[in-house]
Amino acid sequence: MARRYVASALGAFAAMALSLLMTLPAAAQTGRQFDRVGWVAHVSAYSFDALNTRLDAAIRAEKMGLVTQASASAGALSRGVTIPGNRVVGVYRNDFAVRMLEASLAAGIEAPIRFYVSEDPDGGATLSYKTPTHVFSPYFEEGETALQTLAGELDQIFARIAARAAGSS
Repeated sequence: MARRYVASALGAFAAMALSLLMTLPAAAQTGRQFDRVGWVAHVSAYSFDALNTRLDAAIRAEKMGLVTQASASAGALSRGVTIPGNRVVGVYRNDFAVRMLEASLAAGIEAPIRFYVSEDPDGGATLSYKTPTHVFSPYFEEGETALQTLAGELDQIFARIAARAAGSS
């Protein structure tokens, strides 16, 4: 009897939680997709195109380089398929690259560090990224601080870029 009651209560709780999730605004649901360890997400009021323009300007303003970019939505559109906008942008600068490689040759696989712009169902866009400290953490050696120091500096730069681009600065 007690088991049926617990199962029934759990079922009711799950249904209530699901209904609450379904009533969240689309942007909040989108932002939750990036609620992961080491990630930062800025749900913006800007359109996908506007957020991309603002991101490019913010990267330049912080004197960083836009090193790589890729867009599955642009590729799909070239085939006549429409999907929500997305763009991955690799950002770095050579002086950071030299310091990174001096600290850890293996960490070179992680550069450039990426921002991800994704179009939200409500017409807005989300800017997300993994913090440089999170990206480089597998390469931190005990007692060695050069890569940790560099990652901390990049954390601050990436936070400023994201805040400036998403309009939360």
